Amino acid sequence: MTELEAQTIYRAGETATVSALVSLSAEAEGYRRRLALAQDHPATPSAMKPVYAKPAANRRGAKVGRKKGHAGARRPPPEAITRTVEHALQRCPHCAHDLAAPCDSRSRYTEDIPPVRPEVTEHVIHRYWCGTCKRIVEPVIATALPKSTLGLRTVVYTAWLHYCLGLTLDKIVALLNVSAHFKITAGGLCHAWRNLAAVLQPAYDQIGGCARASAVLHGDETGWRVNGKTHWLWCFTNTDLAYFVIDRCRGSPVVLKILGELFSGVLITDFFGAYNRIAALAKQKCLAHLLRELAKVDVLDSTPAWRFFRRKLKRLLKDAFRLASQRDAFSPAQLARKKSRFLVRLMELCAFPHANRHARRLSRRLLRYQNELFTFLDHPQVPPDNNHAERQIRPAVIMRKNSYCNRSRQGADAQALLMSVFRTLQLRGLHPVQTVIAMVEKQLQSGQPSVLPSRASIG
Repeated sequence: MTELEAQTIYRAGETATVSALVSLSAEAEGYRRRLALAQDHPATPSAMKPVYAKPAANRRGAKVGRKKGHAGARRPPPEAITRTVEHALQRCPHCAHDLAAPCDSRSRYTEDIPPVRPEVTEHVIHRYWCGTCKRIVEPVIATALPKSTLGLRTVVYTAWLHYCLGLTLDKIVALLNVSAHFKITAGGLCHAWRNLAAVLQPAYDQIGGCARASAVLHGDETGWRVNGKTHWLWCFTNTDLAYFVIDRCRGSPVVLKILGELFSGVLITDFFGAYNRIAALAKQKCLAHLLRELAKVDVLDSTPAWRFFRRKLKRLLKDAFRLASQRDAFSPAQLARKKSRFLVRLMELCAFPHANRHARRLSRRLLRYQNELFTFLDHPQVPPDNNHAERQIRPAVIMRKNSYCNRSRQGADAQALLMSVFRTLQLRGLHPVQTVIAMVEKQLQSGQPSVLPSRASIG
């Protein structure tokens, strides 16, 4: 309300002023009630709740440690002892009295990181004249990238810190300078990472090929910035791989370029329309997104018409989840009959003439994706949500807040490639740093493209 409007109401008399104040008070109370509901809702992020509204982490005066009767937990003793140091006393530290031979002894183990110093290696490369090739040949150095003064372990380790753990470039430089006494610049590291990405390009293409041939694949996307311009980070993942692509487009051309016009597996996504252009063996829409949207509408709309729609839809989804958890107790024919009943219930709910606008909007969406809501009942390996893709893309979201994305197209390509390689190795249970070092060394020695090891090759 502006000052002029307030003066006009005041001049209109006591009745108009009281009516306006009561109306504004009711509106403010409605806002406070909605805010309280939003803060108390289980789907509300913790950061949106004020500190005073959160429950206490621990009860005051509570005892630490495990409960009485449970075995204690402590750090296990080391498997190997590097060195042994004996500690003896000549005089008592309290009264300075001379002490005789020790009457007892005990052992205490400490584990620490030794002081790190950079190792400088001079490579004396002998060159030879080949009479057959008619040229000078020399041995290959596999412990460093071509024309690089940085060792391969340093390049891979720092790339893992940045692209997998999300440490910023300045923090990595400070870490090397302080803990390892390793003088290096940010520009030198970026250049080394791009060279590493060029060597690992065959492994990145291999991950993309495996994604296109996957039986089950999750897809998700989030915003990204390249040189200050809006781009999109796409993630296609399953339990065996994570394939990232950074592109200026957020539409279906990216999905078609990555997966092709026909995907031979089950594609699990949210309700974003870019995934509609691609044909697949089957599709599963994320029902967790649908449930979260119901919770958001609950905060804004509490009319009986909306509560009727939400109650019917939520009950239908929970019945489907229950059936999926008990699928072993039914035959395939019984499962098919129960799924057909779910579809009938869905059609009846969507065909009902809803007076609520949110119910009508969601009914249109459910009708459009009716064949992509209960795919998880036909395929035991398909979950009803897209949480796996969101968990894989979450570290990139945190990294985006710390490092402000990329400054060039080359940096964005290296970002997508190295993230894909490191995350895929983690999903396969392999050590990311040691595995990448072994892959690069093998490629430099043999000249053959690096191949990403599979999960079966562990051990």
